[in-house]
Amino acid sequence: MMSINLVKGQKIDLTKGTAGLTKLVVGLGWDPAEAKGWFGSKKKNANIDCDASALLLDANGKLTKNGNLVCFHNLTSACRSVQHSGDNLTGGGDGDDEQITIELSKVPSDVEKILVVVNIYQAEQRNQDFGMIKSAFIRIVNSANNQELVKFNLTDSYAGMTALITGEIYRHNGEWKFQAIGEGAHAAHISILAARYQ
Repeated sequence: MMSINLVKGQKIDLTKGTAGLTKLVVGLGWDPAEAKGWFGSKKKNANIDCDASALLLDANGKLTKNGNLVCFHNLTSACRSVQHSGDNLTGGGDGDDEQITIELSKVPSDVEKILVVVNIYQAEQRNQDFGMIKSAFIRIVNSANNQELVKFNLTDSYAGMTALITGEIYRHNGEWKFQAIGEGAHAAHISILAARYQ
């Protein structure tokens, strides 16, 4: 099966049609945009530290437990179904900059959706926003064989935004689906964004 490129707002089945899919890797990547100096000369790229996080939400879209926020300072959910790969401080290198692994069979029944978001660390102190980021993407990979199932390139302008809601994995009629969201938000820290769901 070939990977499917999604557009903003598009939804797709994950487990329906992919027999035996029990463990996902959510890969997120980004690069610092090339800064322009005087007379169009190249400047050194800013050092931007993006942090991916996952919020395990209930049927009402609420974050009901502190352990349901998985991020750089809480790498594993309380139920141990969602695990973060750890912090990438620069976004340097090809491929995924950070990964979040989800064991679908271990996700508790009171979790209806897993929202995947990205924040810029110390965005206000460093005066940085997502207008300084390029080539951002979220992709879903079958952990069993490393096959990429879907990919969503975030191509909108996110200038002025300090958080990105990239997409969500959610239950639907006993199956798991993915929706490409791609919305910017103003939240300088993951705890500020998480508070909106409490």
